[in-house]
Amino acid sequence: MPARRETGGGKTVLKCLLVAAFLGLASISPPWAQAAEKTPPAFVDAPAVREFIAEMRDRHGFDAERLARQFAAIRANPRVLQAIRPAPEQQRSWQRYRARFLNERRLAHGLLFRREHGAALARAEAIYNVPPEIIVAIIGVETEYGRNMGRFNVFEALATLAFDYPPRAEYFRRELEQFLLMARENDTPPLAYKGSYAGAIGIPQFMPNSQRHHAVDFDGDGRADLIGSFADAIGSVAHFLHVHGWRPGQPVALPASVAGDAGALVALGIKPSLSLREMTDRGVLPLADTVRLADEPVALIDLPSPGQPTEYWLGFDNFHVITRYNRSSFYAMSVFLLAEALREAWERER
Repeated sequence: MPARRETGGGKTVLKCLLVAAFLGLASISPPWAQAAEKTPPAFVDAPAVREFIAEMRDRHGFDAERLARQFAAIRANPRVLQAIRPAPEQQRSWQRYRARFLNERRLAHGLLFRREHGAALARAEAIYNVPPEIIVAIIGVETEYGRNMGRFNVFEALATLAFDYPPRAEYFRRELEQFLLMARENDTPPLAYKGSYAGAIGIPQFMPNSQRHHAVDFDGDGRADLIGSFADAIGSVAHFLHVHGWRPGQPVALPASVAGDAGALVALGIKPSLSLREMTDRGVLPLADTVRLADEPVALIDLPSPGQPTEYWLGFDNFHVITRYNRSSFYAMSVFLLAEALREAWERER
């Protein structure tokens, strides 16, 4: 028996090696997954980071040694890179997207949020002329009314995107600069902030640049706190929309039908560039009475879903203002439709 095992041992080992090699080839992971298995080097060792630290010292008076120590505490986060990259070969689906935000749970929580924060919402409308339902809907879509503000280390997420994500490195490097300025102004350690994988912070998910320029102290405690103050979040959302051109009393969007090829009109973008009258002359028919709006600028919005007819809407200036918060027509339409559902439900309660 021992001799027999020894004779067949070579073949057995060879078979095992072949099987292992096959399984190894079959389980090769994508580059980001391979990176996740290794500990990335500290950011402070990268030449680009050292250059950034020097710029922060020269431009804004940061202590370079202290900032280097803070960078030494973070590393590139592969989960951030995985999250920022679009899923391969995934078709856009309006029906799938809207189901995430237009549902009974988000509507019920939205009505509760409006009841609890009615005074702040009414004051925001009085000051900034933005309807309460729009403010509530944005906060609802962003964090489900403060329930999901993100668990990523914001400093690490922004550094990862600023130095390890070339497609948008310039944008995220600016946001990282604004983040460090914001943290210094708030006397808060950079490592203390939690938020989204893209570096958005707080109840309304403001990026650092927006927080520094559009956040307001709405509860009167002397600081704009978008993480702990619902009043500040409400006032800041309203202020952001106001600054970006919200037009009180004007429509946001209307459903439409399209005769012929809509491609050229959709390609004009989400910023209104043709009057409603011109759009009608080109075969786009609003599914509502629009006589008084004939001269208003609009954009044709397409909302495709695989295997279903594309849904078309006419977006007015206020629709474009919502896209300044997030440059996605799916996002803006979800905000608008959730706001409409909240408004109708609120009116039924009165």
